Amino acid sequence: MKFSYVTLPDYPVAESLESIKLADELGFHAVYAADETWHKDLWLIFAAAADKTKQIRMGPSVSTVALREPTLIAQAAATLDELTGGRAEVVLSSGNFGLLAQYGIDWSTQKPLSRTKEGAHVVRTLLDDGAITFGGEFYHYQGLFSFARPVQDHLPVKLGAMRGPKSFQVAAEFSDGCHHALSYTREAYEYMYENMKIGADRAGKDVDSLDIGAWVVFATGEDSAVAKDAARSMVGLYASAMPAEQLQRNGIAPEAMAPIIAKLGAGDLAGSIEATTPEIGDTLSIAGTPEECVAKLKDIAAAGVNHMILAITDATLVKTFMGRDIEGVADVNTQLRLIHDKIMPEFQ
Repeated sequence: MKFSYVTLPDYPVAESLESIKLADELGFHAVYAADETWHKDLWLIFAAAADKTKQIRMGPSVSTVALREPTLIAQAAATLDELTGGRAEVVLSSGNFGLLAQYGIDWSTQKPLSRTKEGAHVVRTLLDDGAITFGGEFYHYQGLFSFARPVQDHLPVKLGAMRGPKSFQVAAEFSDGCHHALSYTREAYEYMYENMKIGADRAGKDVDSLDIGAWVVFATGEDSAVAKDAARSMVGLYASAMPAEQLQRNGIAPEAMAPIIAKLGAGDLAGSIEATTPEIGDTLSIAGTPEECVAKLKDIAAAGVNHMILAITDATLVKTFMGRDIEGVADVNTQLRLIHDKIMPEFQ
């Protein structure tokens, strides 16, 4: 089982670099960040972390092909790969629909899965060949080349997905794996695994050789109630992006999310937290003591997941995004140590 963590690059850069360095020393597989305008630029932060680390992999999870042109993603990834000595990877998606709306882009007109699939082909081709001539539905190139070349023989390119089933199938058939965001039940990951196997079989791949990742909202600490309260504070923000089918696979009726989404839409962040019941918060996160987190993670692992991708929630994130102060929440570095000391050994 691989363990990675997600940093939202909203901390002071020096703090982010210290956390990445610590995760490297603790043996985490990778650190990921969202490639979104809302945050500081992940490519620059990871470039700054390159010579401060030795083994941890890094890259976007996810980078959107609707906003960042795929050849520029390939260029950035190849450059980061050189800086890190072969430790870069890329996870692509159609993007955060809320962010796209702020750019005046209606996601429903974008053919998101087809665009992402084509974008992955462009990134893969430019990384592998250093040049591309291509006439697709969304992207067109004539003899485009780049001297940015990866160090790895095969820099991993994966897809991010939530709804399925086709997105899971496409990820397995045409990329190196899938990061499935915001699911928390064995049923949800069995659904992912079954559909990834369909795609892998089409391509003649062994599905278990692919990256089968669970990207989850996460908070841990010795005080279970505090950790769960921190996660609950962020659940509405994340879960508002979950399709109805995904909510149902996680045991949540879509209508139960309606009051939370209505509060968020009206800008009432405190109200959205209040509307997020402890039951919803607990269901749509992995939070509590390390022992409680192990139990939920093992349930997910039983579905075939081979990569835990933990979006660590601490007091800084809750304050930044939701404007709420929570006392006693373990900071990112403390949580990284707890994961290393008390969670990772349970999966060896």
